[in-house]
Amino acid sequence: MKRIGRMVCAVLTASFAVTTATAADAVAAKAEAKAPLDVAAATRGMEHAAGFFDVYRDTAKGRVLLGVRKLDTPLLLVTSLPWALGSNDVGLDRGQSGESHLVEFRRVGARLLLVEDNTKFRAVSPNPDEALSVRQAFAESVLWAADIVAERKGADAELVIDVSPLLISDRHGIASRLAETKQGKYEVDDKRSAVSLGEAKSFPDNTELEAQLTFKGPGEGAFVKDVAMDAQSLTFRQHLSLVRLPSPGFAPRAYHPASGAFSVGYYDYAQPLASSIDVRFQPRFRLDKTDPAAAQSAVKKPIVFYLDRGAPEPVRSALLDGANWWKSAFEKAGFKDAYRVELLPEGVDPMDIRYSLITWAHRYTRGWSYGQPIVDPRTGEIIKGSVTLGSQRVRQDILIAESLLAPYDKANAAGLKGQAEQMALARLRQLAAHEVGHALGFAHNFAASRLGNGSVMDYPHPLLKLGADGAISLDNAYGVGVGPWDDFIVAHAYGQFAPGTEAASLAKLRADIAKAGFRYVSDPDARAPGDAEPDGLLWDFGPDTLKAFDDLLAVRRKALDAFSIGVLPPERQAGELEARLVPVYLLHRYQTEAVARLVGGAEYAYSQAADRQAGSKPVPAGAQRAALDRLVATLGAEQLALPANVLDLVTPPGNDYVRNREYFATKSTPLFDAFAAVEAAAAQTTQFLFAPQRLNRVAWQHARDPREPGIADVLDATFRGTWQRDAIGNNLPAGDAVQTAANWVVLDALLNTLDAGQLHAQVDAELRASLQQWQKWLAKNPGQAGVAASRTEAAATIVKYLADPKSVKLRSLPVIPPGAPI
Repeated sequence: MKRIGRMVCAVLTASFAVTTATAADAVAAKAEAKAPLDVAAATRGMEHAAGFFDVYRDTAKGRVLLGVRKLDTPLLLVTSLPWALGSNDVGLDRGQSGESHLVEFRRVGARLLLVEDNTKFRAVSPNPDEALSVRQAFAESVLWAADIVAERKGADAELVIDVSPLLISDRHGIASRLAETKQGKYEVDDKRSAVSLGEAKSFPDNTELEAQLTFKGPGEGAFVKDVAMDAQSLTFRQHLSLVRLPSPGFAPRAYHPASGAFSVGYYDYAQPLASSIDVRFQPRFRLDKTDPAAAQSAVKKPIVFYLDRGAPEPVRSALLDGANWWKSAFEKAGFKDAYRVELLPEGVDPMDIRYSLITWAHRYTRGWSYGQPIVDPRTGEIIKGSVTLGSQRVRQDILIAESLLAPYDKANAAGLKGQAEQMALARLRQLAAHEVGHALGFAHNFAASRLGNGSVMDYPHPLLKLGADGAISLDNAYGVGVGPWDDFIVAHAYGQFAPGTEAASLAKLRADIAKAGFRYVSDPDARAPGDAEPDGLLWDFGPDTLKAFDDLLAVRRKALDAFSIGVLPPERQAGELEARLVPVYLLHRYQTEAVARLVGGAEYAYSQAADRQAGSKPVPAGAQRAALDRLVATLGAEQLALPANVLDLVTPPGNDYVRNREYFATKSTPLFDAFAAVEAAAAQTTQFLFAPQRLNRVAWQHARDPREPGIADVLDATFRGTWQRDAIGNNLPAGDAVQTAANWVVLDALLNTLDAGQLHAQVDAELRASLQQWQKWLAKNPGQAGVAASRTEAAATIVKYLADPKSVKLRSLPVIPPGAPI
């Protein structure tokens, strides 16, 4: 038995030895199989492009390999869209650039990780442990990982990875944008996506890669249905630029809130305890003089923007002209031949990061244009300027001009049509300069229009006037060239000064532009209906808000009285008359907002404590009350009633045509709904006048100074000008019906303001008290016929709402057709 046991043990031992040896061999074989191949062997037969990263195009397998030579070395990753969606509402446009990301490759065993550094938080300190403590405190992001497929060791060391999976991942955020715009949940379909081998290129300081991405999704969103052949299958092209960081020598310029610039920055935890950790720089291109000591000097490398070759004439010439306006500002700042715009050379890839690009982007509907700088997040140095100009805007400007001139039923139709086109091209020149300004690092200045053509960084309204013959004139509708504010922002951003004098020199620039009468108000204080700064207006014009409003109303009246079939080119279907009526009827929309800013308005400035400009100054009481009177007048039938020539002309769209967002809403299908037009115009006023922020300010300003209008003043004036009015004369078509429609918009808007819950308690109480007074008057003064029915119902609605808000189903506020952008 012992012998048998020993034999069994020997067999088991031998078996174990064989098994162990076999397992070891398998592990060794597996390890050998995983070991990266030699680069030459792994890339044999592939097209090779040497550069910042070596690129290997594997046509047999449809993939792109990337040769990585430097690890743990930061570089920039920038995405863009050479082929896009075409929907203004979604905002994924052809030529669109994404933001820059500071990334680096790190090796972990047989893999490479692509890691995005956290550039938001730093410690700029000579103490490496302090710097490390901040890096460890805030998360970095591993964006992607890949197995090493080949390796070369030695002096020419290189790690080769298959970068194809990165290229067909959604780095631009396409799916997120579709979801944000409520188009549904989309995701990349790997089987219908592929790298673009022919677009994989490499240069000394940048590598350009591209892929075709197909996203699958529900296809139920209206915006994707508008533009896609199959809304469940959206195919884009995504471009990735890997960019070497700029060489040393760039001097960041500290951001000042009155500089008229954007800012980029980070939180620096190494700042002294009494200093802010919020460190900001002004984005700008590197612009070095060949002779730094000279007041005027050529530069080592000029700023060059390139225009998309897809822009047709006469658009192309207008864009080149307008975008080149910035030349003069750079010359005044001391730089010779430092800036120019030219047509993109034939054969150049527009997405190549080396080219600052102005893209002529087509969309299904009109929309905003954009300009942005792509920056080095460490310093604010601009790597590339990216501009997107929506092609539909110029058509909208022609439409507006034709609607004002009504040229097509006049003897001089050709001349008037030419005026309309010239106005639109003049606007296009200004637009090109404006968006390039953003790409140069400059923000909007919506106060510049107070001084005429003060800046291309404002939004310009066409300067319309009545000529000596009483006709509408479009002469000089838009300014030409950059303005004094633009000269200032270029000098402040790019000017070079003697050592030790920069801060004082920049302060003098700011003081001088202020002495010239320029103020600076940008987006945060200009876009909301309840904003307060009276100079921060989009699309307003002139130094005197009230006079500009009165003048524009006169132009509007002339245009309405002259509205005819001649506003429409002969080949257009007649249903488009309504779309041409919209910009004429609502011509005063932006100047109405300007007037509203005076009510509860206050001036203030962007500054630092050292500037001693803190505080705000309310608009004087007289101006506020004059503004209130004009706003109430826009709610009266005299301004709202459409003349008979318009009412008798507008007609439904023809067969196979439909109304769209550019028309008034209608509850009178298929006919034009005059009530809807009146309601839209009334809502244009009430959205500004009854904005909760404005009413809260009105109450506070009145409490500090009883001369300023208070809540009771605002509501009493509104009531007298609407519900409390006597019957409208017969000289206005359907005058009483028009006034009644506006009255209901006023009441609905007030109830919606109460219901929003954004009023202070005492303001809410004042509003309710005023409504109670309205209710009592309405109950005692029912009027006659249709007016009586509305007054009775309004009184009952007020009683019910004040007693129990939930018992009243509030009406949605009227839909206002889009105005901006123009």
